[in-house]
Amino acid sequence: MMEWEALVERARGGDLIAYFGYGSLVNPATHRTNVLHYERAQLRGFKRSWQERPDIGTEPIALLSSAPSSHDDLLDGLLVFDLSENLPLLDEREYGYDRLSVTPEDLKLYDDKTLPEIPLYVYSGRLPQKVDAPHYILQSYLDAVLQGYLHQYGEEGVRNFVERTARFNTKLFADRASPRYPRYVSLSESEQHLFDQVTSFMSTV
Repeated sequence: MMEWEALVERARGGDLIAYFGYGSLVNPATHRTNVLHYERAQLRGFKRSWQERPDIGTEPIALLSSAPSSHDDLLDGLLVFDLSENLPLLDEREYGYDRLSVTPEDLKLYDDKTLPEIPLYVYSGRLPQKVDAPHYILQSYLDAVLQGYLHQYGEEGVRNFVERTARFNTKLFADRASPRYPRYVSLSESEQHLFDQVTSFMSTV
């Protein structure tokens, strides 16, 4: 991963972007482009929630979204620095989401570093075609998200994610043994135990 000083120098060339991850993007194991750097960060003015998908797919899989909210709301996540040429690939990955621009004032890096002057984005899920349609959370996707928060924020970060994400009463589809999420991750026994513990309140499909 590129050192911060080198990243700031590279940003002067005008070919970098950064985007705020609050779900699977918090886990670098799910990244599929030439990510240059990432930093733990907070995004102000957004809330995170599970929701029905905006498209009519073959399966009713829930989408993890963020949406603009009160200025006092804060999301913990990961600010990912990438090449601007990879933006179309990222848009393709985030199908079903709108790419929103955010400002440096909306973001705070945990190490109090000053952001370089580059485009900053967050992806927000489009509204569902049918609210309250049956849907479920893929466990293989949730595992990737929780592992990202565990590695970046520790056990407290995992518990905060569950506590601060709306609509966690959505049912769980237990596909860990045969993952349907294309960017699924491998878990240690301790990770499995923790994730099962913090989601033990969820009912399964």
